[in-house]
Amino acid sequence: MTTAAIPPSASRDGPDLNIILSCPECKVFPPELAERFTEGDVVCALCGLVLSDKVVDTRSEWRTFSNDDQNGDDPSRVGEASNPLLDGNQLSTMIGFGQNDTTRMGKELNKAQSKSIVDKKDNALQSVYARISMMCDAAQLPKIVQDGAKQAYKLCHDEKALKGKSQESVLAAVILVGCRKAQVDRTFKEICTLTSVPKKEIGRVFVVIKKIIEEKSQQTNSRFSLQENIQSSQTTAEDLIRRFCSHLGLSIQLSNAAEYICRRCKDVGVLAGRSPITIAAAVIYMVVTIFKADVEPSKIADKLGVSDGTIKTSYKYLFENKDKILDPAWIADGKIKFEEAPSKSS
Repeated sequence: MTTAAIPPSASRDGPDLNIILSCPECKVFPPELAERFTEGDVVCALCGLVLSDKVVDTRSEWRTFSNDDQNGDDPSRVGEASNPLLDGNQLSTMIGFGQNDTTRMGKELNKAQSKSIVDKKDNALQSVYARISMMCDAAQLPKIVQDGAKQAYKLCHDEKALKGKSQESVLAAVILVGCRKAQVDRTFKEICTLTSVPKKEIGRVFVVIKKIIEEKSQQTNSRFSLQENIQSSQTTAEDLIRRFCSHLGLSIQLSNAAEYICRRCKDVGVLAGRSPITIAAAVIYMVVTIFKADVEPSKIADKLGVSDGTIKTSYKYLFENKDKILDPAWIADGKIKFEEAPSKSS
């Protein structure tokens, strides 16, 4: 295969668009080429030599596949891509309208068509999905959590086990499911702040939804499985500590120290049995105390949602085991001095 180029009339920047494809056997100019889309080749019409392959067919496709389908259905290619989160098939054409439409005819036609073809179930689901997105945005959760929460709601919203449960408790529970699925650590207390539903009610609904999803995953071999992720992604103080330090505006050095103390508390068993948020609050209080950071205890209690008495009681146990949970290098370098730190907070 050779190429023949027509000299440009003037010098110009950019690729030379005058380069054409020619047959090296016939050497006829202009070349007589034929595109054979069935094989994806460009061949010479005179000698049949293949000059190029893997040609993309850009022509319109008018085949409907109705004769090839065994059930007699006609899967016509119309409408937008199907949405697995909705019940309808979305195989319909929507009438659009522009923002600068002065006659308002397009908007009225769009409204009339929406009433006639849009499924009521899809409208209800889209309304719920909008609330889930709004709640996730309020909690600063990533989109992967929103998608997981919507998928969990789609799987279990029609189940009889959820009949009688409040809508807010179901939404909070599926958001918690999305967090566990995406391994985004959030506590029950943080999810409760999104709604007015008590923590115990959300916990009961969460257990029901978890059971429903696991049963459906076993029956249909669904990819949305929670068993392994929930077992391996239990929220710990070490998972929460960096986010809480960021909320309090602590430096990266103090965040690293708090994370180190959390790991040592887990290894030694200090504060075992207490909630992760209580451990995180006590560790942060200890860090700002021994490193003399300008953070008031009331600010820690307000940001983390833990009472002052709980933080100070947990800090007392941390101080009693300071030799086990603190890095000896901090003491050797003189970064901390126990003489200035209180043995217990009163």
